[in-house]
Amino acid sequence: MMVVLKEKRIIGSIETVDLPELGLYNIYAKVDTGAETSVLHCEDFEVFEKDGHRYIRCYIAGHPEDDDAEVVQLTFPIHRERVVKSSFGQAETRHIFLTKIKLFNTLFTIKLSVRDRSSMSYPMLLGRNFISGKFLVDVSKKHLTKNMF
Repeated sequence: MMVVLKEKRIIGSIETVDLPELGLYNIYAKVDTGAETSVLHCEDFEVFEKDGHRYIRCYIAGHPEDDDAEVVQLTFPIHRERVVKSSFGQAETRHIFLTKIKLFNTLFTIKLSVRDRSSMSYPMLLGRNFISGKFLVDVSKKHLTKNMF
């Protein structure tokens, strides 16, 4: 019996992605196979309940790499909540919502959480929940998603 594997696209250690539902484009994202969840930088966020549903309201710079960018307010229904340990070993609750991400000129659904990443080198982190089954990672490469169509 012959097993046919679906071909996976190759992504590099750093990629440039679009989050069209958030109005964010050309965001630098670090690909991190050690992280389970994908994370986007936000200035601040709040969780609230309305009509029996939980929502997250995020305050995100229009372009996270630009210190002078206008901060936009976005609200999403919370898909789920989970407790994760940060890279520093601290447990925190992450509020996960669903949105679209564009790589290789293709839209994918992504489960995304938010936190203050201002002290990190990149405003976004792509974790293995998103990468798994879709992509292979070549850590010697960067910015492959914008160069290929």
